[in-house]
Amino acid sequence: MPFINLLSNADLLALGIFLAAFVLYGFLADHSPLQQYSISAAMDRQRRNWMQEARRRELRMLDSNVLQILMNGIGIFASTNIFVIGGLIAGIAYNEQLSDAFSRVPFAVQISPALWSLKLALLLAVFIYAFFKFAWAIRLANYCAIMVGALASPNEAEGPNAEARTEAAACLAALCAFHFNRGLRANFFGLAALGWFFSPWLFVSGTIFSVLILVRREFFSGALKAVSTVK
Repeated sequence: MPFINLLSNADLLALGIFLAAFVLYGFLADHSPLQQYSISAAMDRQRRNWMQEARRRELRMLDSNVLQILMNGIGIFASTNIFVIGGLIAGIAYNEQLSDAFSRVPFAVQISPALWSLKLALLLAVFIYAFFKFAWAIRLANYCAIMVGALASPNEAEGPNAEARTEAAACLAALCAFHFNRGLRANFFGLAALGWFFSPWLFVSGTIFSVLILVRREFFSGALKAVSTVK
């Protein structure tokens, strides 16, 4: 492929490590047996507890407020990613001027316009992926809000239909969190990819650092210890 000719061996190695880390960490954190020990799994259990309590409440203003706060938070990330995507597209459109200006930055390496566009294209792909995840998370949060509104009244809270609605609401809340976490994770990797503009080795270091931060927060954080004590 033509773009490979633009990359040195170090660039190819760094890009391969980045892509492998992105895919493998996603698999281990979301689909492997290790997932049950993550803070995401612990919070999914609390989401089910939340919906069980919500169906017993006469007034569900508290639940509506919590969902609104969640949607606002996701919306901020989605809006921010739109601005980032627009800036990256502009950076590709003016690749010659910006690559020349960037070469004057201290510690920066000389980047040809074509290579500049390629590196920005990687960032663009990452942040577009993140935007789609945030946008879908907002939709899922809206669906969850509708299901909370459809929960059975306290007088009917013990029927089979009530249990099915509660489980559906909890499932939608968990799916919303799943896609939101994927978007956040992509942003972490997008920040790591910024190192590629300075050096492929800084790119590798940023990728490894981002993975270590994600692993610590997902599997070894104080928040996980606090939540895991609650059944």
